[in-house]
Amino acid sequence: MATAAAGALGLLWGWLWSERFWLPQNVSWADLEGPADGYGYPRARHMLSVFPLAAGVFSVRLLFERFIAKPCALHVGIEDSVLYRVESNDTLEKVFISITKYPDEKRLEGLSKQLDWDVRKIQCWFRHRRNQDKPPTLTKFSESMWRLTFYLCVFCYGIRFLWLTPWFWDTRQCWQNYPYQPLSRELYYYYIMELAFYWSLMFSQFIDVKRKDFLIMFVHHLATIGLITFSYINNMVRVGTLVMCLHDSSDFLLEAAKLANYAKYQRLCDTLFVIFSAVFMVTRLGIYPLWILNTTLFESWEMIGPYPSWWLFNGLLLVLQVLHVIWSYLIARIAFKALIRGKVTYTGGIRRRLCTFCSLFTSFLFCVPGGSWTVCFILCMCLRMIAVT
Repeated sequence: MATAAAGALGLLWGWLWSERFWLPQNVSWADLEGPADGYGYPRARHMLSVFPLAAGVFSVRLLFERFIAKPCALHVGIEDSVLYRVESNDTLEKVFISITKYPDEKRLEGLSKQLDWDVRKIQCWFRHRRNQDKPPTLTKFSESMWRLTFYLCVFCYGIRFLWLTPWFWDTRQCWQNYPYQPLSRELYYYYIMELAFYWSLMFSQFIDVKRKDFLIMFVHHLATIGLITFSYINNMVRVGTLVMCLHDSSDFLLEAAKLANYAKYQRLCDTLFVIFSAVFMVTRLGIYPLWILNTTLFESWEMIGPYPSWWLFNGLLLVLQVLHVIWSYLIARIAFKALIRGKVTYTGGIRRRLCTFCSLFTSFLFCVPGGSWTVCFILCMCLRMIAVT
């Protein structure tokens, strides 16, 4: 029995790490065991170091939020308010959880007769009960400040590292001599830190204050972890660094806008959100398909040819592009609704800021590698035309 189980486990393990799936033709795992400069070649066992590091990142986050983020929140006027707990009532709690959080007039009257409570009192109970589930502003500020700090630091590290690499300026270098591309110390640190951060977010979701987008963010973190891990094991780390740096370029701007919103600096929040929207759409709808997908789909096909894990990797990147389109639509809709509701009362100022930002960003895009700056220039000009209309 034990022999049969061991044999089945061996077959499963062999199927999971099949060289025909993971590696190009005529390449085996043994070929990647040989010596190489730096940290050798990427191996699956390197992923084991991520989990203690993720625990360390989470510990640093707790210290950061307690001793840095919280004092900053108090300094800008965010109060450390005590959460108001509603009076315990099994009937109302059952209605709140199982039926509706916003009872209509008919249901309110029925509950009033059942409990012998005033309708006004029941309305107050439901309002306070809804507020009880909302995370305090201080907590949200601390979380966003931690993410802003990490995203900004890792983005600066990524730019500094990639600026000196040949594949940043010529994406065909991502596939030169693939998969025999040694892993440098800087690249290893970059990958492991990004992966550890997302694992820490995965863990912290279950102990943080629950939010409406819990399931969406859980799936997002899971997909991100899967894509980073997959690209590392498959040694597609060069193009992986480009993808990570490109995404980090807008994430810290969103967190900065959130901080301004929590601190009630509405003008600063609107300005940062406009900048974030412009960077997000230019990078995710312009540079990503014309720079990243161009090299993973066409340049890699030409230089190394397709194989099973190549199809899966590109499939995941294409799914990511679909998400970019959806998120861009949602971001544009949020900005449009804010204008319609009149929250942005200084439209002309925002337009001038958008014009200025697009002009500066257009100048920067002349340095974008891969020959895609022309299309990015057109995208920025379109944004500028929208801003001045």
